[in-house]
Amino acid sequence: MTGVAPVRFADVLRPGDAIIFGQACGEPTSLVEALIEQGDRIPGLSAFIATSFSGLFTPETAGIFTLSSMGAIGALRTMTRAGRLQIIPVHVSQVGPLISAGIIPCDVAMIQVSPADADGNHSCGLISDYVRAAVDKARVVIAEVNEAVPFTPGETIESSAIDIAIPVNRPPVEVLSAAIGPIDEEIARYCAAFIGDGAVIQTGIGAVPDAILRRLKDRKDLGVHSGMLGDGLVDLAEAGVVTNARKEVDAGISINGALIGTRRLYDWAHRNPAIRMCATSYTHDAAILGRLSRLVTINSALEVDLTGQVNAEQSGSAYPGGTGGQVDFVRAGARSPGGRSIIALSASAKGGTLSKIVPQLSGPVTTARSEVDVVVTEYGAAEIKGRSLAERTRRLIAIAHPDFRETLDRAAHAIQQRGF
Repeated sequence: MTGVAPVRFADVLRPGDAIIFGQACGEPTSLVEALIEQGDRIPGLSAFIATSFSGLFTPETAGIFTLSSMGAIGALRTMTRAGRLQIIPVHVSQVGPLISAGIIPCDVAMIQVSPADADGNHSCGLISDYVRAAVDKARVVIAEVNEAVPFTPGETIESSAIDIAIPVNRPPVEVLSAAIGPIDEEIARYCAAFIGDGAVIQTGIGAVPDAILRRLKDRKDLGVHSGMLGDGLVDLAEAGVVTNARKEVDAGISINGALIGTRRLYDWAHRNPAIRMCATSYTHDAAILGRLSRLVTINSALEVDLTGQVNAEQSGSAYPGGTGGQVDFVRAGARSPGGRSIIALSASAKGGTLSKIVPQLSGPVTTARSEVDVVVTEYGAAEIKGRSLAERTRRLIAIAHPDFRETLDRAAHAIQQRGF
């Protein structure tokens, strides 16, 4: 185990223990590697991680414990394809409370933190969403104290709360920016039209979010309140576009729960008072979000049906997504004075052979049609909030891939004949 002081899990863990890992770029990779190496000596272990980009969890390496997650996000998709990942359908805002309540069990918390400050407090660094909840609930807290993790303002873990500290100095997980293609650019163009000066934005990571952020460099006084942020934030902050000056709460500060990007983002966030890392009890809290005007939220989907129902989790038998924070932010954006809530997706998949605007969903309803405001594809924006079922259908067909519009129109007619 590169750069890891010896840790004997057999002396710390008990048979049947439930482990909670820090997730995303806050994954304690040294501890994960150690558990994979030693875990077969401790029977009945289970573990929960919300997302993973490290590639350490595979059907072969993670076969020594039962792994669960809120979705097949990032590198966890290999686990679902092999039937080795148990999915817990849960909003990301509920993960912390479910850990606190013992519904998602936590005997052992394994987290990654920065070195402590002069007061003995460790920054949560790159992830702060459910870390505090896991630390407070666990019988044993094992922290990978990583010299390479930035000390970000916000959520901290006091040294006294850590039972075992493992010092390391290794690069944390990085997620490179996705390649932006012509379709991503068109989707971004329609999305960016809804973001004016003074807007507060929430978005995820990936090609479309990155393309959207690139189109905002002529805006003024944008704010940020999001569950996750990538490298695109740095460009806008350094250009003076993101100032958070007009936010009703947390003026001057970008609020975030997860930094998912590269070293550039991590270095920018280090001791930067312009950002604050918060638990999901704050980033996704309805009362806090309800105080923000001009909030524009942007989330993705696998498919949208002709009434506006959104599936962001499962496509047929494949489970490539998750519930995430979509519903929390869809509701917030749609209800914000001057705000909007956008569901963005490409119009087709599999080389243009499969429409993503569909008569009926092939998977679960992640976001109800009554919550949806705007749906965007590369063919336009369908504003459907407050519209009748028939009008929604017309508008959604108009932004479908042209090759499927006739088929969708016939399907819509059949559905209307028998009643929505």
